[in-house]
Amino acid sequence: MKSFGSGFDLPGKIAQRTECENKMGVPGFWDNPDGAKAVVSELSAVKSIIDPAEQVYRAVNDLAELFEMAAEEDDAETLESLEAELAVLTEQCDKMEIAGMLSRPDDMRACFFSIHAGAGGTESCDWAHMLFRMYTRYFERNKYKFEELDITPGEEAGIRSITLKITGPFAFGKLSCETGVHRLVRISPFDSQSRRHTSFAAVDVIPEYDDVDIEVKDEELRLDFYRASGAGGQHVNKTSSAVRITHLPTNIVVQCQNDRSQHKNKAEAMKMLKAKLYMLEQQKRDDELAKLYSNKGEIAWGNQIRSYVMQPYQMVKDHRTDHQVGNVTSVLDGDIEEFIESYLKFRSRKK
Repeated sequence: MKSFGSGFDLPGKIAQRTECENKMGVPGFWDNPDGAKAVVSELSAVKSIIDPAEQVYRAVNDLAELFEMAAEEDDAETLESLEAELAVLTEQCDKMEIAGMLSRPDDMRACFFSIHAGAGGTESCDWAHMLFRMYTRYFERNKYKFEELDITPGEEAGIRSITLKITGPFAFGKLSCETGVHRLVRISPFDSQSRRHTSFAAVDVIPEYDDVDIEVKDEELRLDFYRASGAGGQHVNKTSSAVRITHLPTNIVVQCQNDRSQHKNKAEAMKMLKAKLYMLEQQKRDDELAKLYSNKGEIAWGNQIRSYVMQPYQMVKDHRTDHQVGNVTSVLDGDIEEFIESYLKFRSRKK
């Protein structure tokens, strides 16, 4: 079976599936739960590409044979039916083309997904919460599992920041398309004079690595332990189980408060820190994201990747691809797949 589509290496995916299955067959595979979980997740992601691709490949061959027979017999009714089937197969191939664009080494990984309120005070905290709702709707639609690791509520409304762990096929590959500053324009519900306000929030996405070969010295770290904020049960809120780690050389700050165990929160925070350091070391990300990582980027004018305008007109526009949608309500309810697909195509053309 040949490779087909843009970057769609089906034989390579089949070899990857075989490699995963061989690893799972080795005695003691489950002795390392984290490593085993990663292999199972990789196998699931690969099979989600291979299975529909093989089905389409068989369907195309069958359709070609039927077309040849109908053409020979000049069977107009059958030819018309085959034309409708071809349209369905074409749509399936388009979806496979998108899957073929998720071919980077980290695209299959789970990820840490963060939202940070920017310039605009209470307005931006409310906007960050709106984005949180938008993305959770998207996660639910795509059957991604998400776990809250850390949250800082806004002083009056919304959230100042939130970090989630997202698991599911190609979680990092798809959600990395959302990295950057998101801008909202609307009539403020917090303004007694009903004036139009502009708010900003930043999305940051990093892949989860089970074992990153990054050396972090104890003297480079500042650890702070504090009580968790927000909902979480009596134990979580009454003990200093939340952990904040600051990497002094880079000023990167990570924190986790989702577990009752301080030890587990520290381990999860260290995993996030090493992932960020690894991404910086690899120099695979653009200057804007490097600014976000080092906490020096301004979440404000000039840096936005997408604008959500509710007043004086209705429009969501991605400034990287120029893709735009007039139904703002639908987008804020999690209908963002076409923005992600548009950016994947844009990114593949830039290679």
